[in-house]
Amino acid sequence: MVFTSLTFLLFFTTFFFLYWFVFKENVTLQNLLVLIASYLFYSWADWRFLSLLICISILNYYLGIYIEKSTKPKIKNLLLYVGLIQGIGVLAFFKYFNFFIDSFNEVFHALNIHWNIHTLNIIIPLGISFFTFRTISYLLDIDKGKIHATKDWIVFFSYVAFFPSLLSGPIDKAKTLIPQLEQKRIFDHDSATDGMRQILWGLFKKLVIADNCATITNPIFEGHSGLPASTLLVGAFLYSIQVYADFSGYSDMAIGFSRLIGFNITKNFDFPFFAQNIAEFWRKWHISLTSWVTEYVFTPLSIKFRDYNNFGLILAIVINLTIVGIWHGAKWTNIFYGFIHGCYFIPLIIFGTMNKKKRIAKDKLLPSFREFINVLGTFSLVMFTFIIFRSESVIEAFHYYRELFSLSIFSVPHISSDKYSATITVLSIFIMFAIEWLGREQDHALSQFGFKWPKPVLWSFYYLIVFTILVFGSFENRQFIYSQF
Repeated sequence: MVFTSLTFLLFFTTFFFLYWFVFKENVTLQNLLVLIASYLFYSWADWRFLSLLICISILNYYLGIYIEKSTKPKIKNLLLYVGLIQGIGVLAFFKYFNFFIDSFNEVFHALNIHWNIHTLNIIIPLGISFFTFRTISYLLDIDKGKIHATKDWIVFFSYVAFFPSLLSGPIDKAKTLIPQLEQKRIFDHDSATDGMRQILWGLFKKLVIADNCATITNPIFEGHSGLPASTLLVGAFLYSIQVYADFSGYSDMAIGFSRLIGFNITKNFDFPFFAQNIAEFWRKWHISLTSWVTEYVFTPLSIKFRDYNNFGLILAIVINLTIVGIWHGAKWTNIFYGFIHGCYFIPLIIFGTMNKKKRIAKDKLLPSFREFINVLGTFSLVMFTFIIFRSESVIEAFHYYRELFSLSIFSVPHISSDKYSATITVLSIFIMFAIEWLGREQDHALSQFGFKWPKPVLWSFYYLIVFTILVFGSFENRQFIYSQF
């Protein structure tokens, strides 16, 4: 059941009616409805792992309570370690067990030692990286005294399984979502209306841009051998747009649906392709993951390595971004993706520009030439790493790079998609960037866009987006890219 399906529309409409018209006076019943809906939503995606989600919730619910209650440091640490081992262990088994076995076999084969340890037929539970990170941060924050353990099991179970962000984030921390679950929600017309605008924009990015880009990028990446470099460049460019439109589109819809039921969840994207350096890019891209890893990994590492000055900071950042890469899945391509991004920070650290923040085109319609070059350069760095992110193996990625840097870069690209669809896709990308540029100071692109227009013109604009989605959107029910993580 994906956000773009008719099934989800019926599901959410029913849920919305019950939530606001039947149970609106009782927050406990509303939370119970959220929990039941979340489990139904997850079961629809993959019912086989619902029991895992419930067991993880039960264990961490009681661990949180007893970690807070414990007055003995040894017992408190023991309980925390149980929770961390469980969380990391579940991730390691489902996502990384076969990867370690394959890597182990390859190392020994290279040494001419043939130990064929068999892998297991493991199916990765949907959303496991997202709900596991929620429970880990919950226990760590209780241990540090940042939050109190909740005694309401319905609230906690709903926090872990909150359906708008269960499968692809954002990764909400307990201090963000649990207080909202504990208090009575009142329907806010303005917030709900803005949520609808954000859902509309998310649908546009997913159906009109991301899924149409996929029809072009998939054939290029799957059969790149022998294609001219100009075509490979088009593939790399469009795949970068595809990932952004797909993932930020999901996040927009998740935030929008949450606002319709009275919740404000974590903002996940802040127009990252307008970033002027790689540090700013990571402050704007997948914000909930970046802030999670920064708080629980980078900060402790930077403190530990602070005596090593810039080298210590570089080491902490490279480890931090490598972990971000590993989080995306058990593939060497993901590890190299994160490692390369970590290395991108080295010049910024050396020249002391990592933490410099400057609003692009402040109080101006267009950026300066220098700002434009910075944005273009940052986008290019990111685009080249998305090649390895998309490739099935490191060797395949290097073949792509080798073929990309050739004189055929000046030839006419060969696109398998028909010219009409390709033209619509390119035009849609231009429109997306134009609207996001004009709305870059807001929470999302349509938040205040066109508010000074006459009402008939503004509503005509919204209807035009709906029309574009219905006519040019790809409704093949493609899964979101990040649901596999």
